[in-house]
Order: sequence, then C-alpha cells, then structure tokens
Amino acid sequence: MPAPPTDARTLRAEVVRVEPCGDDGVILVVRPEHDLAAIRASRFFMLKRDDRVSPLIPRPFSIYRQRDGLLEFLIKVMGRGTRALAESRPGQALILTGPLGNGWPTIDGGGAPWVFLAGGVGCAPFPMAIEQALAGMDGKAPARPEDITFLFGAATKGLLYDLDAYTEQGIRVLAATDDGSQGFHGNVLQLLDGLWERGELPRDVRLLACGPDPMLEAVERLAHANDLACWLSLETLMGCGVGICNGCPVDTRPDGPLGEWPNAKCCVEGPVFSTEAIALG
Repeated sequence: MPAPPTDARTLRAEVVRVEPCGDDGVILVVRPEHDLAAIRASRFFMLKRDDRVSPLIPRPFSIYRQRDGLLEFLIKVMGRGTRALAESRPGQALILTGPLGNGWPTIDGGGAPWVFLAGGVGCAPFPMAIEQALAGMDGKAPARPEDITFLFGAATKGLLYDLDAYTEQGIRVLAATDDGSQGFHGNVLQLLDGLWERGELPRDVRLLACGPDPMLEAVERLAHANDLACWLSLETLMGCGVGICNGCPVDTRPDGPLGEWPNAKCCVEGPVFSTEAIALG
C-alpha cells in the first residue's frame, strides 16, 4: 500500500505577504514554523487558513519557490478555498501538510533536450525545476540553459503568470495564447510542432508537462505517437493528500510499471507520473 513520504508533516505557518500575479492569481509567501530541507520541484502541500474562513478540507498546491526559509505558492483564485488564501493578510496563521507526493525526474545535462510545457497555472512546478536542473540534480551533470525550452500557454496574456521569472533564468522561453494577445497565436502543442517543423528543436526531446486535463491528454498522445520520454504533473482534486480518502485515482497502463493495480493514487504515487505508467485519455 503506497504511503505518504517520510518527510511529510503537518505544521503551522505564518503569511509573510501576498503578491498579485496575473489577472486572477497571487503568490502566497509563508514562513513555516520549522525550517524544511530542500524540496524537489513538483511536490506539493495541502494548505488552509487556521480559522473558519477556509473550508474544512485543505487545498493542494505545488511548491512554487523555496528560499530564505520561506515557501511560495502560486494560487489561481477559483473558489472559496483559494479566495480565503488569496485574501490572507501578513501574520495570518495557516496549516500546511507536506511536502507530499513525488517530484519531477532528474533533469540532467547531456542526452536529448528538455521541453517543459505549461498551461496556465500549470506553470507552478517549473521555476524550481529549472533552478534545480541548472544547479545539478542527484549527482548528475547539470543541464545547460540551452538544454531547456519552456513553452508557456494560456488563454490570454493575463494568465501567463509571472512570465518574466522564467526568462530571467536564461533558458529559452516562448509563450502561446489562445487569443494571440502574446506570443504564438495557438496552444503549446501547436507551438512545439512549429519548432519541429522549422528545425528549431530536434524531434527527440524529453517532455515535462503540467496544465489542464485536455492539454495533458494531448501531451500523452504526442509522447506515445513519437516514442518520447514524458512525465506529467497532474492537477487532480484531492481530499486528504496522504492516500487515505481515495479521492484522486488515476488509471494505470496494464503494461506499465504500476499496472499490477488498475489505478494509482495521485497524492502518494504522483502527482508526477511517466506516461508509461498511466492512461489519461
């Protein structure tokens, strides 16, 4: 039976600041009551305010940044739980459980280039992924800036959250919007196809993707059709985050590494899965 990670804990934290981000988002910066070891990108925390404003069930959020003893979370305001967090004031007490789940695979230098695909708030697991890749992970050679292409798509310019933060990391960053208000007029998969057609990327790449379900299903199909190594960070509804409620099942591929059971728990076996392991579409 999959279990929560051994470094996960429930702890209190204090809001340091809340920064507006994009048309409907904020960056929530908190100071946990205990220092935490370095967290792998794309792991997550369950968050709620420690008052009656937040719903009883906390909400899952990928770690956005970890620096100087602070944790940052990118939050798209969508409902009561996210609104309560976004409207927090400095000094507000929060309850955090984490870090939970697994994270991205080792992003190393050498081998096929990496292409990171983000859709809207699905950009959240990538700032730390880029930072960790360029610094070197798990004893492997660090990736070079030219090894990484970040393709960021959204419906409109105002939903390309914190776009400058990616360009400042020195990698190639290209934006796509459905309405053409910034960058390529279309989605990230069309943008990627154009890069391939023009010879601006080799056909053999390694993919990481996070975004809405239709996007991830399309990335999954692309990876299988082109025999590409690919990992998806899923944005799945969760009740507990620790594998108890069984509210976040993901279908597994019978011939894959998790195929002994028909589904996997996104909170403890994910949120990052290889496309060899799961079946979204």
